[in-house]
Amino acid sequence: MRQAWIVFRKELLDALRDRRTLLVVLLSSVAMGPLVLVLLSTLVADAERRAYGREVQVAGLEHAPSLRNYFERQTYAIRAAPADWEARIVEGELADPVLLVPAGFEEDLVAARQPLLEVVSSSANVRAQAAVARLLALLSGFNQEQATLRLALRGVAPALVQAVQVEQRDLADAAARGAQLTGIIPFFVLMAVLYGALNAALDSTAGERERGSLEPLLMNPVRHGALAAGKWAAVAAVAMLVAVLCCLGFLPGQWLLRSESLAAMFRYGPREAALFAALLLPLAGALSALLMAVAIRSRSVKEAQANASGLMLLVSLVPLATMFGQQGRAAWQLWVPALAQAELMTRVLKGELPGAVELAIPLLVSALVAALAVAYVARQLGRRALA
Repeated sequence: MRQAWIVFRKELLDALRDRRTLLVVLLSSVAMGPLVLVLLSTLVADAERRAYGREVQVAGLEHAPSLRNYFERQTYAIRAAPADWEARIVEGELADPVLLVPAGFEEDLVAARQPLLEVVSSSANVRAQAAVARLLALLSGFNQEQATLRLALRGVAPALVQAVQVEQRDLADAAARGAQLTGIIPFFVLMAVLYGALNAALDSTAGERERGSLEPLLMNPVRHGALAAGKWAAVAAVAMLVAVLCCLGFLPGQWLLRSESLAAMFRYGPREAALFAALLLPLAGALSALLMAVAIRSRSVKEAQANASGLMLLVSLVPLATMFGQQGRAAWQLWVPALAQAELMTRVLKGELPGAVELAIPLLVSALVAALAVAYVARQLGRRALA
């Protein structure tokens, strides 16, 4: 234990000497929370402005005075679509869908024929798609009003054409609805922890081998297990520091939210930060050990970076299962590192408190992975000493 502690202090001091790299890693982990929240709130605020903005882009509204009257009664501002509206929608320059009114609309409406209204947008233009539902709901209201007037003129109660009443009831609370928007946060947190451990892990293994300082270190009367444990503890300490700073960074980041609805739904306080840290600290140790195990056989830092790219790709893709998966929750997810943390962090953002068993399983798996990887590093160090 004493030997491992000495190695830990030496490796930690070596990591602290590279102040520029360490400062960049730490500052990026602290700033990541506010930056992600600012970007997310800006996108949400812009989408809300388009979705709930009382403005419609119309081409050919002069053919439909009754439709104009309905829009004005609904307090909508009417904007004439530009002449090149089709090209501007395709290119993404026009942020709203365009309502196309055909000639003869009013005559067909009076004659009880069904004129065709086209809501034109591009599915590739996300900005225009955001306001399509609002425009369709507005036209549905106009359609319902016209049908009610026709039935009333014929002495038919409008309620007779509605066999049932439909009412939507949403069981999700504000935190669960907010998690649909903030569900990308666990992904960024995991990436911050992974990249926080990367430089220290590669430098303490492949970096020392490239500089020629690993062989003299192996000549010291230190057990290879203690040497590997000390190196791992130093790398894990850096990764855990990044994890803690990243979790704390979201607390002041909430002050920068521009969307009032997102600010009301996003619940992230000291309890959530503590739960995030409890989930990420074991994973930081496991990722540190895995990166060291991958890099220990590399002859240079560049080779180690190439070898570690597969692990980094895997860790970055696994959490996406919780974001885009349609299978719901499954018990096996808690046994997969990174996936378990992403799933549980998403639950925390929804306001759910993970149980003791749900917290213990990822902890045990991370500890097992870290122990196996550190043992592998110690074995490789022993082979290097005998070579």
